[in-house]
Amino acid sequence: MRKIKEYFANKKLLDQEIKFYENKGNLTKSKYSLGLVNAHLEKSKHNLGLVDLLIKNKNYNDWVIVGLYYALYHSCLALLANKGYTSKNHLATLLFLIKNYSNFSYEEIEMLEELSINKSDAEFYTDLKQERHQASYSTNSLFNEGKTIEVRKKTISFINKVEAILEE
Repeated sequence: MRKIKEYFANKKLLDQEIKFYENKGNLTKSKYSLGLVNAHLEKSKHNLGLVDLLIKNKNYNDWVIVGLYYALYHSCLALLANKGYTSKNHLATLLFLIKNYSNFSYEEIEMLEELSINKSDAEFYTDLKQERHQASYSTNSLFNEGKTIEVRKKTISFINKVEAILEE
């Protein structure tokens, strides 16, 4: 996968990649998507509830990461749905977010810093996706309690930002 920085720096590349996923049918315009905004937010919160149960148990840190990733991902799908789209691909979702929620001037970013999906948020999304992959498929338990708490805080912050964007 290309580095996130490339997609932020190269609008033509970003547009080409989005077009690729649209042509494959992984990113589609849907007249029903607006009805999914709240459903995706609810699923996101549902996943956070599971994460809290797993954290209390202290034996399933790998699944905490998986749950956090899907909480984050469903909040991202809510943003797509808010723009009339659905996605069947994680990278297509990320590219859509970069294009549609980060295309601001420096002044706008400064003014809307708390209400925008910025580069660090997108990189966090990508990092968490990789950690979710390790947690799902590795035979090792790679995540300690400190790591899961750190990722949980970042995920909740991201979801709060999504909710603020959707309230605009």
